[in-house]
Amino acid sequence: MKLFEKIYDKCIELARHRYAVWFLTGNSFIESIFWPIPVDIMLAPMCLAKPEKSYRYAFYATVSSVVGAVAGYYVGYYLYELYLAGLFDTLGWTDTFSKVQEYLTRFGIFFIVIGSFTPVPYKVVAICCGLAAANHNLNIPSWQLQIWMFILVSMLGRGARFYLIAMLLKLGGSRLAQKIRKYIDLIGWLTVAAVLIGIVWYSVSGN
Repeated sequence: MKLFEKIYDKCIELARHRYAVWFLTGNSFIESIFWPIPVDIMLAPMCLAKPEKSYRYAFYATVSSVVGAVAGYYVGYYLYELYLAGLFDTLGWTDTFSKVQEYLTRFGIFFIVIGSFTPVPYKVVAICCGLAAANHNLNIPSWQLQIWMFILVSMLGRGARFYLIAMLLKLGGSRLAQKIRKYIDLIGWLTVAAVLIGIVWYSVSGN
């Protein structure tokens, strides 16, 4: 059953769409505020479809992601305690939010660079930074939570991630695209199996 191969082909087709750049930048922007779909889902197929434009796509993704993160920062600054605390609890993000606060206390604002390469949702990091800046409730220097520092470190962290993806896919080019397509169903079903095992393990250990 070539389910994932069909999905892969559809992603590559969409990546060649004339409005693909707008899809990429729009997704990158809202992903940093509330959207659950990672930037990589759009960036990777676009780099595979047109390797010669990989770095341009990485630039678009970085800038739009950081602009969205600034919006997320101010959402945390002004709106978290009024409207979002209950929503985060409903979404199950409260523990993640607490963990981000712990990491920020340990590493300061430079956790953003680390967070760019971890599964921690970037939107949670941005909102948490804004909330910490408003309340000054973290034991780190106040200058680290100022918006200009947040933007600078976000550009560094997100740029490093997206340019790394672009570089690897550009170097791989069409040969890498063919290899991925050849094994995409195996990769896809192994991923599904890993997720199911993780869910079962979490359920069992939670009890």
